[in-house]
Amino acid sequence: MAARAAERGWAALTERPYADVLIIGGGINGLATFRDLAMQGVDVALVERDDFISGASAASSHMIHGGIRYLENGEFRLVHEAVTERNALLRTAPHYVRPLQTTIPIFSTFSGVLSAPLKFLRHGGGKHRERGAALIKIGLVIYDSFSRGGGVFGKGTVPRHTFHGRKRSLAQLPELNPDVKYTATYWDASLHDPERLAIDVLRDGRAAGGDRARAANYTAAVGVDDGRVVLRDALTGEETRFSASVVVNASGPWTDLTNLALGDPTRYMGGTKGSHVVLDHPGLLAATGGRELFFENEDGRIVLIYPLKGRVLVGTTDLEHDMADPIVCTEAEVDYFIELIGQVLPTIPVERSQIVYRFAGVRPLPGHDDVSPGFVSRDYRVESAPLIGGDATVLSLIGGKWTTFRASAEHLADRALELLARPRRGSTRGVPIGGGRGYPMTERARRQWIAAHAADVPAGRVAVLLDRYGTVAEAVVDAIAADADDALLEHLPDYSSGELRHLAATEDVTHLDDLLLRRTSIAFIGEATAEAVAEAADAVAPVLDWDTARTALEVGRALDRIHAADPSWIPAGAR
Repeated sequence: MAARAAERGWAALTERPYADVLIIGGGINGLATFRDLAMQGVDVALVERDDFISGASAASSHMIHGGIRYLENGEFRLVHEAVTERNALLRTAPHYVRPLQTTIPIFSTFSGVLSAPLKFLRHGGGKHRERGAALIKIGLVIYDSFSRGGGVFGKGTVPRHTFHGRKRSLAQLPELNPDVKYTATYWDASLHDPERLAIDVLRDGRAAGGDRARAANYTAAVGVDDGRVVLRDALTGEETRFSASVVVNASGPWTDLTNLALGDPTRYMGGTKGSHVVLDHPGLLAATGGRELFFENEDGRIVLIYPLKGRVLVGTTDLEHDMADPIVCTEAEVDYFIELIGQVLPTIPVERSQIVYRFAGVRPLPGHDDVSPGFVSRDYRVESAPLIGGDATVLSLIGGKWTTFRASAEHLADRALELLARPRRGSTRGVPIGGGRGYPMTERARRQWIAAHAADVPAGRVAVLLDRYGTVAEAVVDAIAADADDALLEHLPDYSSGELRHLAATEDVTHLDDLLLRRTSIAFIGEATAEAVAEAADAVAPVLDWDTARTALEVGRALDRIHAADPSWIPAGAR
């Protein structure tokens, strides 16, 4: 039987409790920094107090975008970097990052995603009838200029934006509100599986660094003792003192709380909560025309309606949040989402019963005093301070987002390398990630890849696995072929027992919700029914050494976590 991955990670830390760099935080920015430093030959360790990619990084809008709305603050550097990183990810992670056609419906000449934005072009505003549309046009021209030379669609640039009037807009999207006056369409990128891409980044870091690249989930940094960071195994309560020359605080919205645990009461952060809902709604899915609808609501918030995995993702809010409060999607936010769908697609009725999943997260934004949440900079910076009572330096990442994770990680790694007086071996720019390595980019290449791996597993199943994991699917296919008990699951027929056992044994799965929420899309698409969750638990129990009692506990825990934001859900302890 396979040993629990988290135990292996903790054991590796306790057996050798020191490294050149200790990273605190297993979100995408911490994992990307781990990968970068491992590729430089640095002895690096990473700890995450919960599961990898379970915090802010798990609550994304599933987009890799250039940040067109950041033009409103004049953040040209950030937009240019984001577009550059977006174009790169389309090449280095094509298994999860794919082109996304995005349409902005504009309901008056004074509204739309860039009518409130681009204030720097307004010079006090005015009431000329065409000014709103003109500003949107200017913003998209600027955005197009940053996208040139991306090479994403062949050797040329990404397609330029298009601008249509009411008649053509309604011809393309018949369910749009007939009051629409214009639509503007441009290209960004979707992020189909954020958590799986993060696991790929982690896997690549471990592969690059070998024994000098260690990572453990369910491991918290809880204090400092004689210049060493005190680490605690969240499962057993065991503690160890860990030495490092550089400590990287990449704990996102919890950065100040992490620094407080390290003895430094910083006030860097001022994150805002963003919530989303996922609907199983064929009519709404069809109404999107396969494209994202991205627009400014009446209250000035930027919202989206986004087809994904046969479902529709709707988001997001941008609300001030106290980190001491629960991070959940509230009923008021659900009302808000249903209302905004009605504004844009008024003929499509939406009911709460069509919501199959809700999630919320806190953006790792800097403190912003009286600045409105929507106008807080999404750029990042690094703060440096000595570790209290020791010789180490603490580098705290303030900000950071999915699109620019490679660039922000490179910036953090460069700061760490400078402190270690070590040269950079090479950039991570252009380096394929996980299952994007060797990913077939044409239909012919795809057929050839599937045929080459279909000796022991049916070709149709290989195709599904290739879509799900990229070329990492090769290891999944091999595991399924070697598993004599592999069978498609009754309540999750798109998954097999051998597939889930392979993930549980090789991808740091400790709890059942790790598997359902972050190693697969089972919860996201609304398939985590009580029967399905129990079946998944039975499938993985043998490789995780769960007895009957532990399996039952894991089922209850998983259902509670998946349905935490659903007011109709009865928690396991109250049933």
